[in-house]
Amino acid sequence: MADDTSIFIGASRKPDDSYQRAEELLLRYGNRHGLITGATGTGKTVSLQVLAEGFSNAGVPVFCADIKGDLSGIAMMGEAKDFLVKRAGQVKLDPYQFQEFPVIFWDLFGEQGHPIRATISEMGPLLMSRLMNLTEAQEGVMNIAFRIADEEGLLLLDLKDLQALLANMADRADQLSARYGNVTKPSVGAIQRTLLVLESQGAANFFGEPALRIADLMRTTRDGRGAVSVLAADKLMMNPRLYATFLLWLMSELFEELPEVGDLERPKLVFFFDEAHLLFEDAPKVLIDRVEQVVRLIRSKGVGVFFVTQNPLDIPEKVLAQLGNRVQHALRAYTPREQQAVRTAAETFRPNPDFDCATAITQLATGEALVSMLEDKGVPAMVQRTLIRPPSSRLGPITPDERRKIIAESPAAGQYDQAVDRESAFEMLQKKTKEAQDAEAQAQQAGSGGSRWTIPGFDDVLGTSGRRSSNRQTVAEAAIKSVVRSVGSSVGRAIVRGILGSLARGR
Repeated sequence: MADDTSIFIGASRKPDDSYQRAEELLLRYGNRHGLITGATGTGKTVSLQVLAEGFSNAGVPVFCADIKGDLSGIAMMGEAKDFLVKRAGQVKLDPYQFQEFPVIFWDLFGEQGHPIRATISEMGPLLMSRLMNLTEAQEGVMNIAFRIADEEGLLLLDLKDLQALLANMADRADQLSARYGNVTKPSVGAIQRTLLVLESQGAANFFGEPALRIADLMRTTRDGRGAVSVLAADKLMMNPRLYATFLLWLMSELFEELPEVGDLERPKLVFFFDEAHLLFEDAPKVLIDRVEQVVRLIRSKGVGVFFVTQNPLDIPEKVLAQLGNRVQHALRAYTPREQQAVRTAAETFRPNPDFDCATAITQLATGEALVSMLEDKGVPAMVQRTLIRPPSSRLGPITPDERRKIIAESPAAGQYDQAVDRESAFEMLQKKTKEAQDAEAQAQQAGSGGSRWTIPGFDDVLGTSGRRSSNRQTVAEAAIKSVVRSVGSSVGRAIVRGILGSLARGR
């Protein structure tokens, strides 16, 4: 039976279906990563729940995505149902104790948990390009945008910051092309249209501040149990690319922030990535290489990663080779691809002479799995046909009222609820644009010499000093000018008459 150095998973069976031995995951190999696979309805979620409970009781924080809402039950104490008690007896789980676990609910949309945010800068050009499914040329423009932001001190925090920067780049495309390479307005426009689509899909809620602090995923309780961070992903799955990008970002942040610790007695944190095929679906090679590198190296940071998916073929071979702890639930083999998946899964296990692995995979009952964990010296154990133990927490989802109560009492309550919009690229570029417009207006006014028309000798009419700010005549000015015009006309007529008279007398 499991102790403080291992997690009890279930009991393996002999060929006659009698009890054989307890199957355990050694905590010191929890950072060697793992894989949980199986068709829909075969028990993957329960296996995930059992492992999450075990890590939490061992003081290891856990992060997992809740795709269907079933995993939320880990926050509530389980109930003694007949089939659970029967399974506990079959695997010799005595005593079978019920327990609730310390859970923190998270939600990218802020509806079923604390909001999770990341800044555009933290996401980086590679993941942003992946999220937006950009072409190679558009990805080049995105890389230039991040380079310009760094050089010009522009903070990229939310979507409007990136939109403002792209608009600024379009205005000076010729200038930028000469320095960084081809920056075309059509490419910039295509990126801007994609950003609008992301905004309409709710991605704007994810980008911004306050950004998630990795430390909040690594909490432990006063009694020494690890917090279980549960990401509500039922709505998030409507945008699978955002879900996959978020998980990749989170794994990259862990890799960059956590120090090297080597092999520990137990992991510092364990991640369960459900629907793992979305991480690699249509992903470019450079991204798959990045994931493989992070999975390979994050072990030395004390972090374990477990991929949960329906088909082992969903995981690239380079990544699959890094996963030492395996739980294989039943697979169906009706199509050629499914038959290939069964063969692939069977070949990855250390063979057991008591049964044919490929045949067993197609015959496993619900809640039964082929299990192979790392033994001493990190060697994979011989695969065993195993009944998975029942969970100690509730099997199934919690109610909305229970969720609200847990969120209100969470240690993260109030820290992420309100978005913060500080001065960043959007405001800085707006300020630069206004300053440029003001400078241009002043230059135009100085070049024209002013717009006021003046008449020499009439600038200080009635003893006033200095130029008036208006060209409109006062009543006094109008009267004087009228008299001058009248006098001038009379004098003129007298002069004309005198000249004509002189000419007449001369005849």
